[in-house]
Amino acid sequence: QVQLVESGGGLVQPGGSLRLSCAASGFIFSIESMTWYRQAPGKQRELVATISTSSRTNYADSVKGRFTISRDNAKNTVYLQMNSLKPEDTAVYYCNVQLGTKHYWGQGTQVTVSS
Repeated sequence: QVQLVESGGGLVQPGGSLRLSCAASGFIFSIESMTWYRQAPGKQRELVATISTSSRTNYADSVKGRFTISRDNAKNTVYLQMNSLKPEDTAVYYCNVQLGTKHYWGQGTQVTVSS
């Protein structure tokens, strides 16, 4: 079965950095685009970054220039490097893959940016 397991979240001060990882299994990772979403308290889930099978990337305007999505097909893992973090980046971050018409999600990892 499809599994997505996120890790790497935590508490960080404004201006700090974190690197999130999402380990995938149960599907052919190398032929699927992967996406990071986030959901802040009281807000809708929003797309953060997407990486295609050819490693083409797309970012939300709010994170452009600060976040970098990447993938390692040998490890079936997608990463989100987050730099210059702001309090408004506080959210639960989710890894996502769409297979056909179905979306699969990980359990999420909490990122809190606070002094």
